[in-house]
Amino acid sequence: MPGLVPGIRDLSSRGKKDVDGRDKPGHDDSSGPKHRRSPLTRFLMTLPAAAVSFFFSSAPAFADLKICNRMSYVVEAAIGIDDKAATATRGWFRIDPATCRVMVQGTLTADRILLHARALGVYGASPIPQNGRDMLCVAQDNFVIAAARQCRSGQTQVAFTQVTPTQGADGNLAAYLAEDSEYDDEQARLAGIQRLLVIAGYDAAPIDGVDGPKTQAALAAFLKSRGLSSDIVGSPTFFKTMVDAVQTPSATGLTWCNDTPHKVMAAIATDDGRSVTSRGWYRIDPKTCLHPDVTGQPKQIFSFAEAVDGDNRAVKLKDRPLNWGGDRQLCTRETKFETNEQTDCGARGFSATGFGAVDMSSGGKTLRFAVP
Repeated sequence: MPGLVPGIRDLSSRGKKDVDGRDKPGHDDSSGPKHRRSPLTRFLMTLPAAAVSFFFSSAPAFADLKICNRMSYVVEAAIGIDDKAATATRGWFRIDPATCRVMVQGTLTADRILLHARALGVYGASPIPQNGRDMLCVAQDNFVIAAARQCRSGQTQVAFTQVTPTQGADGNLAAYLAEDSEYDDEQARLAGIQRLLVIAGYDAAPIDGVDGPKTQAALAAFLKSRGLSSDIVGSPTFFKTMVDAVQTPSATGLTWCNDTPHKVMAAIATDDGRSVTSRGWYRIDPKTCLHPDVTGQPKQIFSFAEAVDGDNRAVKLKDRPLNWGGDRQLCTRETKFETNEQTDCGARGFSATGFGAVDMSSGGKTLRFAVP
């Protein structure tokens, strides 16, 4: 949707309906004496993000800190806690549109609370800009980092934004992820469905959170093609179902499949007969597939992909980068990009990269990236 700039914001929860998807571990029997621990210690003692489970509750026993997602993207969030000159980070917490996730259980008193969010790789280059000034360490997979200002091998620095949560009617503290469109929960959920339908190759545009015949037709076609009942749309696992579908090879459109043990970053280019537009990067995790979003009916599609390590450096085999491309020189750069100008790449801060043409004559093409 043109002009859409997602970001991290603090929004008042008054007048909004929240769905509280919380972590159960840590809610032990409250009887008996309790030993006071610092917020940082309690933060580090909680279970890693990979071990949490969801349940719904309207009567929390403690004033928990939760992050709520009113964006049209499934996101992964990381939290940072500043306490007495020490800083720790923990992630990743997956949060679907129109849901909340408890990040810290129990009353939290810390000097500062910091937040970083990224969209799932299915959306391509993360559409969530980070304007925070705190550069803290994260890892690619689930992590807990005690000293988060000094990164070690396999960790990278990303921008965290300070947030000031508000207290909701349920007594919990909440901070919100929002877009310029300022969706409410219902609109965010529908816009999230529309966005994944478009990526999966169904015409549900524009992505605006407004229901109508076009969205309903696209959704019905998606459900039919996957043999799914319409009842699943209201299921709390529906976004997982959609994301899994986007990461499954399709008989139509372009599909990238990563058969390597490495993360792969990919870029796509489309020729509409007037100009060639290149766009990247799309993150494709090991052993998964991805449909890059291609709009309209381009005359030609080009692809480039490269394997990277945990520090986002190119993986090399026999001193040569492990990549998949071709002879068509198009403009790319290391960070998120989109350009329809393909001349003088270097003079404009880009690099000339060799893309390969993709034969789409059969209506669908799956490119598999493998180690030779």
